[in-house]
Amino acid sequence: MKHLFIIFSLLLFSLTIISCSDEEEESTTDTTAPVIAGVTAVTTPTIDSTPNCTFSSDEAGTITYGGSCSSVTTSATIGNNTITLSSLSVGTYSNCTITVTDSAGNASNTLAIPSFTVAEPEQMGGSIQGGLLSLSTAVTTLAGDSSGFANGTGTSASFRNPWGITTDGTNLYVADKDNHLIRQIVIATGVVTTVAGTADNGSSNGTGTAASFYEPLGITTDETNLYVVDSKNSLIRKIVISTGVVTTLAGTGSSGSSNGTGTSASFNQPSGITTDGTNLFLAEHNNNLIRKIVISTGVVTTLAGTGSSGSANGTGTSASFNNPYGITTDGTNLYVGDTFNHLIRQIVISTGVVTTLAGTGSSGSANGTGTSASFYKPYRITTDGTNLYVGDTFNHLIRQIVISTGVVTTLAGTGSSGTANGTGTSASFNNPIGITTDGTNLYVVDYGYSRIRQIE
Repeated sequence: MKHLFIIFSLLLFSLTIISCSDEEEESTTDTTAPVIAGVTAVTTPTIDSTPNCTFSSDEAGTITYGGSCSSVTTSATIGNNTITLSSLSVGTYSNCTITVTDSAGNASNTLAIPSFTVAEPEQMGGSIQGGLLSLSTAVTTLAGDSSGFANGTGTSASFRNPWGITTDGTNLYVADKDNHLIRQIVIATGVVTTVAGTADNGSSNGTGTAASFYEPLGITTDETNLYVVDSKNSLIRKIVISTGVVTTLAGTGSSGSSNGTGTSASFNQPSGITTDGTNLFLAEHNNNLIRKIVISTGVVTTLAGTGSSGSANGTGTSASFNNPYGITTDGTNLYVGDTFNHLIRQIVISTGVVTTLAGTGSSGSANGTGTSASFYKPYRITTDGTNLYVGDTFNHLIRQIVISTGVVTTLAGTGSSGTANGTGTSASFNNPIGITTDGTNLYVVDYGYSRIRQIE
């Protein structure tokens, strides 16, 4: 009997151990699902067909994609995870989701990627438009070091007081004012060459370095041709990019303000130029006018301005400007750096209606909305189609204006002249004038130091 009791006790003890072991095993089973949350959404609109977004996860695990989006990134780590979406077609994406499943098989909440649009890059206004720029605001020097004339790569090349700049997305084209040249910079490599000009002033047509200019100030492109404001010659010149052939599109070569066709029209040392692909639009500072040239015919008309200095809003020739130097377009509106009025003006192309988008009319550097913000001689302007980017020249700043709201902020620059590279307001410029975008970065003509700067 005693033996039976001992055996029974041992069996009971064993069952107790097994039961405790099972309970311990059950208590260590992971049933907690990961929690994921959005950190940075896809910039919208974007011209990047493989855009990035960032989410956070409190557990490591396997990523599963839903909807129209996918990625080669399939593993999540604890913390922030930046993923590059696989190539997307032009369109709007509003059904993309992410989940993370941990090693125990627990699935996270489903994170919906906020709706975004992939747009087709468009050559417009002398820049690449279609996507909202997503800038870190890191400023570097792409080309040029000190005043001079040398072709080369990056800072081994030199310019002499360059003014205008434009891009076709692959190259930058620079109006190298005091060298009387048109220069090209390959964006990917920084290689600088001469497209056209003799390096001495003149007005000869010809091919490449057989042609001559006299202080070219403005430049734009439709991808096929360059259009140059040959300022001291009071001419508008055309350069075929593929061949370098230079011709005169419009202007008598003498100062005036006559409308007409081609070389029967006259200008008075114009400055800024932009294009919508069909027409050219000029900011003619000495005449205080905005002029239009039909590219196919050379017909020149006055779109806006009285011809006398002023700041009146109105329609067409009832509106006035004071030394307008900069101009760009999104295809619907023109945006003008009304330089001596310290204003940014908007002109509806189809109607000629002129309004003030931003600026108090007095010099200053205040950020704000619309007419509560201030500028100090804004010379040049570009757009990505959503925002304007302004070379606020005498403030040594690069400013941003949200077109839809008029909100003005400072993108880069300390507000004092200098050459420092850096990020945002830790970088410095010396009279930044020309500005353009390739849809990814901004490129700035830093006039005071004859450099071309890049803002990423």
